[in-house]
Amino acid sequence: MATPASTLQRTEPVTLLVTRRIAPGRYADFLSWIRRGEQLAGTFPGYLGSGVLSPPPGNPDYQIVFRFDSEASLARWADSDERLHWLEEGAGLVFESRAAQVSGLEGWFGNSAPPPRWKQAVLTWLVFFPVSLLFTGTLGDQLNALPLFWRVFAATILLTPVMVCVFIPLASRLLRGWLQPRRPATGARRAF
Repeated sequence: MATPASTLQRTEPVTLLVTRRIAPGRYADFLSWIRRGEQLAGTFPGYLGSGVLSPPPGNPDYQIVFRFDSEASLARWADSDERLHWLEEGAGLVFESRAAQVSGLEGWFGNSAPPPRWKQAVLTWLVFFPVSLLFTGTLGDQLNALPLFWRVFAATILLTPVMVCVFIPLASRLLRGWLQPRRPATGARRAF
């Protein structure tokens, strides 16, 4: 018997973007605490990865990205006793926190409405091209000895985490003014 479409739950990756303002002089403690939080998140089913973007000099706001395979997986982690205990441990390190939950590629483009798709595509290409070029220039000779399937497999398995966790969030932050002209930010769906 077929399940009615209305009862099927649509699942797609979900990104939690958290901005945390760090207490002065507590950066090393904060980074150690965040790493423990990333390790904790990694023990939950559906965890896809996370990353931390350090602020420029003089700015105390760190950007933390957590990715899960669905909203349900994110909610299991977010509502867990383990995570709540971890947050309590870090209470003295953070004096301001903001969060937004988004789905799909839009998750990499900040806390407000996503930019137009064409801007998302341009940013992705601007990041992907130089990183791919560097990768090919560095490892191209070694990979040429492999059959096509394994060359592409190796390239994508090595580049995808670097792109998703480092370069796309970093480029999104650097090009924020072009991607999203100043608008009021929308509130987060759940408190983090």
